[in-house]
Amino acid sequence: MCTRMPAPTILSSADPAALFQLDGDPAAKKIVVAMSGGVDSSVVAALAARTGAEVIGITLQLYDHGEAVGRAKSCCAGDDIRDARMVADRLGIAHYVFDHASAFKDEVIDQFADDYMQGRTPIPCIRCNMGPKFKDLLGMAKELGADCLATGHYVRREMGPAGAEMLRAVDPARDQSYFLYATTEGQLDYLRFPLGGLPKQEVRALAEQAGLVVANKPDSQDICFVPDGDYAKVVRKVRPDAEDTGPIVHAETGEELGTHRGVIHYTVGQRRGLDIGGQAEPLYVIRIDAEKRAVVVGPKRLLGVASARIVDTNRIGPVPDAPLTAKVRSLARPVPVTLDGPLGDGAAVTMHFEEPEYGVAPGQAAVIYAGDRVIGGGWIAATEPVEAGSGAEAEAA
Repeated sequence: MCTRMPAPTILSSADPAALFQLDGDPAAKKIVVAMSGGVDSSVVAALAARTGAEVIGITLQLYDHGEAVGRAKSCCAGDDIRDARMVADRLGIAHYVFDHASAFKDEVIDQFADDYMQGRTPIPCIRCNMGPKFKDLLGMAKELGADCLATGHYVRREMGPAGAEMLRAVDPARDQSYFLYATTEGQLDYLRFPLGGLPKQEVRALAEQAGLVVANKPDSQDICFVPDGDYAKVVRKVRPDAEDTGPIVHAETGEELGTHRGVIHYTVGQRRGLDIGGQAEPLYVIRIDAEKRAVVVGPKRLLGVASARIVDTNRIGPVPDAPLTAKVRSLARPVPVTLDGPLGDGAAVTMHFEEPEYGVAPGQAAVIYAGDRVIGGGWIAATEPVEAGSGAEAEAA
């Protein structure tokens, strides 16, 4: 049993209690913090401890870090669990580790491999948030009698006329709202994101002031279970036939230009690594034909997309009568769009771009915004090209 100790003194421009948006006396509250072992979630735990509430840290072990990752410095790997435990000891809070490797493999890693095999562009971080991180952690936090679950995500939660709303983080370089669009309204009622209004440099300063061992720990740059960005290696472990070769076909002429090394090595918009010289103009991957195991290439103009069909949509709060924007990649700038139907409840809608959008592919998420507020989003199932010839309008498998 962990003995409660006075939390280290930390300084912040914001009142720690206000960051957790709890009604009443914080000392009578219980906060569960999702602790990955990184600096962000560690600072959340420190801020929670400063409120005077009872704080419990939970870390999910999501995979066999030695076998699947082959390195130590990766989210939820062995060193990260150790770091989370050391932070909890420093703060004098309880800390529990739960093995969720089986669920993570089924819901995230296997789906990641299947998406690549079917010619889609996977976004495993969203699936992880939809499953192990939010659904499972929320269940654990409620079983522990917590008043809220707090995470280190950079996104804001504010109360609007219809309830809790999700907004982009104040620090645009750290904003993670793209990965959280599938958060349900019920989940958002219970979740807290204390770092959404803080710049990263202040978060690191808070970690140093609290004397946390992770204060200077580098941020994770890769997908947690993908060693050194080698997606193909991970997919090969799950799907041994992932590197079956096939034709590289020109989108306009149908001419076979060469042989590819396996569809898992190619994504829509890719130019390098095609190994098909002697062409009159640069060629890009326009789409992946998974059924024929073909990589379809063409000139850049064929990448222009007029609209996208998005499925399994989620809505957070009401859709305002105001201009909407969308992001189809986490680092993309939001662009003006219109929707041809209501968003949410798993409905499928068509999203129309005001101007041709490039780099849009089945498997990506489309996240809808009204100003800074996240309205919701869904998975891109198909795209409609600006020009005929790309074949991108075909539904993804």
